[in-house]
Amino acid sequence: MIVVMKVGSPEGEIARISDELTSWGLTPEKIVGKHKVVIGLVGETADLDPLQLQEISPWIEQVLRVEQPFKRASIEFRHGEASEVPVSTPNGTVYFGLHHPLVVVAGPCSVENEEMIVETAKRVKAAGAQFLRGGAYKPRTSPYAFQGHGESALEFLAAAREETGLGIITEVMDTADLETIAKVADVLQIGARNMQNFSLLKKVGAQEKPVLLKRGMSATVEDWLMAAEYVLAAGNPNVILCERGIRTFDRQYTRNTLDLAVVPVLRRLTHLPIMIDPSHGTGWATYVPDTAKAAIAIGTDSLMIEVHPNPAKALSDGPQSLTPDRFDSLMQELSVVGKAMGRWLQPVAAVV
Repeated sequence: MIVVMKVGSPEGEIARISDELTSWGLTPEKIVGKHKVVIGLVGETADLDPLQLQEISPWIEQVLRVEQPFKRASIEFRHGEASEVPVSTPNGTVYFGLHHPLVVVAGPCSVENEEMIVETAKRVKAAGAQFLRGGAYKPRTSPYAFQGHGESALEFLAAAREETGLGIITEVMDTADLETIAKVADVLQIGARNMQNFSLLKKVGAQEKPVLLKRGMSATVEDWLMAAEYVLAAGNPNVILCERGIRTFDRQYTRNTLDLAVVPVLRRLTHLPIMIDPSHGTGWATYVPDTAKAAIAIGTDSLMIEVHPNPAKALSDGPQSLTPDRFDSLMQELSVVGKAMGRWLQPVAAVV
């Protein structure tokens, strides 16, 4: 349920209403929109009469029920307004969201050594990326595959961050590693295999760093948004949804099926920013440029693209990684599409 306040409502009255609603056993959450303030109500609201609730203050414009099971993630919870996720980086604050320039995240699947990750960071920054991605801990289908270098890889990411000022996005696989990873990462990634690891979702929700939540490989849209709800319910409002392809029938020609149609679907359901990962979504570098451009055309807020200095020798996911030279040219192509769609790429100068 949400309480929509009238334009110009006094702060004191908003505070008084929140206190009164708290005394009713509800949890009010103040949401400041562009034009109005909305008070989101979480708790047992099924028996509340919206008309009766509206009578507690003349400054209340209307009271509406949130019908979706994902309450805080619902677009209704923000009275139809898209939210933004600010991320602090050494180069400044970068915003993910519908009303901001497109954000590009790039880097290798796995952090292999310091020289490689620092050099890749320099290249993707020069091309226009604002964030470096790279796995320190890697969930792999085979127990014999490369699992990442762990804490030493975090040190390499920290060196790349120090050298370039790029924000760092890396995956958290286990609650035991959360504190260590959060010291380096600017955004904590929850991978597809952990999308419904509810204890992990609660833990990342209880800390302050923004969370990038990848869609599970077999997850429905509602499954995905309910997973986001766990993070939001734990107190962290800064969640970015990442579509990285789902598992369907044909795995001969693409690694997954990249569900680009999910972008307009999410726009109708949630206020959260959206990212598309065409690298995992297709599994082949040759398909990444076209699907990345299509993602901008259909309205994504950000892109995650795998870049490796030598994909043929990558320790993981080499076939889907672009070379730095191909990434350079792709960023020029994306700039053209972004301009046509009114979604300018975030200029490097804006965050330096």
